[in-house]
Amino acid sequence: MEERLKCYLKEMEAQSAKWEKQGEDAMSEQERKCRMEDLLIQIGFFRHERLIHLIVTAVFALITMLAILGTLIAPQPALFILIIFLMILLIPYIRHYYILENGVQKLYRYYDRLAAQSLDVILRENRKK
Repeated sequence: MEERLKCYLKEMEAQSAKWEKQGEDAMSEQERKCRMEDLLIQIGFFRHERLIHLIVTAVFALITMLAILGTLIAPQPALFILIIFLMILLIPYIRHYYILENGVQKLYRYYDRLAAQSLDVILRENRKK
């Protein structure tokens, strides 16, 4: 999912640069609407993935904290090994969640930019009438 997010973000960055270079009239209102709908669908996918990883990360962090607490109460070699194992797993989970969170935030900004452009086009058309 991380690769899919990175590829989609690159595509959106390229599209955004193209739109800024050509101006607001670079795409029709219908094309902008389709882009916004597609973006909302992708945001939904990535938000779901982000939620699942948040839950998994929180559970791993909770288990890690319980293992640390257990080690403080009753030190045993098995608990030390468990803590090391959990920390090794927790770090990639945190990294992946960080990437998902930042990626979804960028997608929100692209959506907001498209929505603002749509609003600007509508306002300009109303002023002409």
